[in-house]
Parts: sequence; C-alpha cells; structure tokens
Amino acid sequence: MAFNNVIITGMGSYIPSRKITNKNFAESSFFTNEQERVYKPSVEIAEKLQEITGIEERRYVKNSLCCSDIGFRAAQKAIEDAGIDPETIDQIIFAHNFGDVEHGSKQSDMIPSLAARAKHLLGIENPNCVAYDILFGCPGWVQGMQQAYAFIKSGIAKTCLVIGSETLSRVVDPYDRDTMIFADGAGAAVVQLKEEDKQRGILSIASQSYTKDEAYYLYYGASYNPAENPEIKYIKMHGRKIYELGLSKVPPAMKQCLDESGTSIDDLKKIFIHQANEKMDEAMVKRFYRQYKKPVPEAIMPMNIHKLGNSSVATVPTVYDMVLKGELEGHEVQAGDVILFASIGSGMHINAITYKS
Repeated sequence: MAFNNVIITGMGSYIPSRKITNKNFAESSFFTNEQERVYKPSVEIAEKLQEITGIEERRYVKNSLCCSDIGFRAAQKAIEDAGIDPETIDQIIFAHNFGDVEHGSKQSDMIPSLAARAKHLLGIENPNCVAYDILFGCPGWVQGMQQAYAFIKSGIAKTCLVIGSETLSRVVDPYDRDTMIFADGAGAAVVQLKEEDKQRGILSIASQSYTKDEAYYLYYGASYNPAENPEIKYIKMHGRKIYELGLSKVPPAMKQCLDESGTSIDDLKKIFIHQANEKMDEAMVKRFYRQYKKPVPEAIMPMNIHKLGNSSVATVPTVYDMVLKGELEGHEVQAGDVILFASIGSGMHINAITYKS
C-alpha cells in the first residue's frame, strides 16, 4: 500500500549574531501601561523577567538586515538541506507580522510582499512558484505548514517552502518591560509530497481563532513613556490574559490534534511549542498531559527561549531545527518518532500539527 505523505525534507534557521543579555537593560527606564514611571532598579526587573520567562539573553539582527533578509538566509539553508532545485518550488509561504522595518525607522514595509522578496533573493525565475505572506501572529509558521499541507494534499502543489521570520527588536517600546521578552530570528522548512510504503509526515492539524473578546490581547499602541510621540505605535500585550487563554485553550487543541492522528499519548516523543514564556509553556504542557491523566515525561519539551528569547513565528522552526542538528543537549528526533508542533499568538490564534518523522 502506498501513502501520499507530506513531509519536511529540509530545515534551516538563521540566528542573529548580536547577543543582548539582561544586563543590557540595566540603564533602561520603564513605565507602566498607565504611563507611570517604574522606580524599581532595571536589574531587579530583568531578574524577575528571567525568573518568570526563563529568558537570559536574546538575539537582535545587525542594523543592515531586515526580516526578509534573515528569512531568505533561513530558506537558503532549508533548500540546501533538502537538496532540491529552488526552481521546483511551487509555493513560498512567508509568515511574519510586521514586515521589513529598517534600522532607525518605525515604518513597516510590505510592498512587495516578503515572500516575493525572498523569492527574488533566492533567484527563482519560475513564474509558477507563487510567493505570498501570511499574518497569523506567533503561530504563523505552524499555520504556513498547515497551508502547505492543504495545497499539497489537494494536488495543487508538490513542493512548498515555509518561512517564519521576525525582527521584533524593531517594533518594541524601549520603555515597556515586555521589550525584554522579544527577539529576532528566522526558520524555514521545505515541505514535499512523497509516495512511500509507510505513513509518516503530517498526520493531523488543528487551528482555532478566538476573536470575540480576545482579538486585541496583542495590539499596536503608543509608548508607555508620556514624553514620546503618541502617533508612533509599538507592539503591546495583555500578558495575563494571554497566559490564561493559553492555559485554557491550547491543551485541548493539542489533544484534539493528537487524537485525530490516531496516535497514543504514550507514543508522543517531543512537543515543539512556541517559545513564549518558560512558565507558560510548562503549564500548558502539564495541562495537556493532565487530560490523559498522565505525568509530563522528562525532556518532552525542547526549549531555546533561555538564549534566544521570543522571536514570534521563528521560535517553533528554530527550536526544531536545533534539535535536528543536535544543537540542544538531551534532545533528539529519530525516524519514526511522533512529535507535536503547537503555538498561540496574536489574533488570538491557536494551532497544532501532529508529525511523524
């Protein structure tokens, strides 16, 4: 019996070289969302952030690079890893949220689309390689993978390139304590149709949008510093509400996805979850296993947030790529392993993929 499998044949990531440690915020001045000065020492604030989120340092891009540039570099590595001719790619799906924001600018540039820019940088001439962007919050790369799966299963495409790239350092309010969470990075995957005698690859997907009361949990707003220009907007979030939504809605979505794949919870080897906040991720995974009345297995959840911060759409593909490349001690994925991708973010959107290596 032959199976038409949708599998990841290549992975690549771009980790910016600039390390920003918590000590870099020692001289920062922070304000509350009510524009009142926070008089606690910035070092103490950073230490509290590390205790909650696990973030010790994060990466920022060089001044000369933009979101599309690092997405292109991650894509190059994925294409090389897959060993394919770029001209055979049917679709380039580029997940981001803020477009290209040049150093020193507060204006977002999305014309042409970042996918079109990546295709241009890759030198692909094939006009039937369709390049487009998706804006889906932090779950963007996972959603891009779901779109690739749908197009391949429908017969419209055979090879897709899915990129997740973000330069959050360009859109943060330096007077907001949440600034310390965010980072830059990019990850990419080549996804292809393969006819094989065993079933593997993407087994099931789940995706949800909560917008009745939750749509603006993440939003664009003015600086918390009253002295700053109120017309310039920055990424803002209601952290507590996002945390509560994540704990209540992500575990059931993960369970739905795993159950629809027909996989036993005992056969799940790894969970690659959006690196948003260490405590939040641990709590979501704990609640996920609680639904099966099971304890959380040791080393089930690889994390890179401690050194790379929250790079939005890039967190899931970069942590997965690091594990595949043997760059996260104590973690590996072997042939036949069943893993779960999951994410939550602006929208508010939640999604998951069950995948068999």
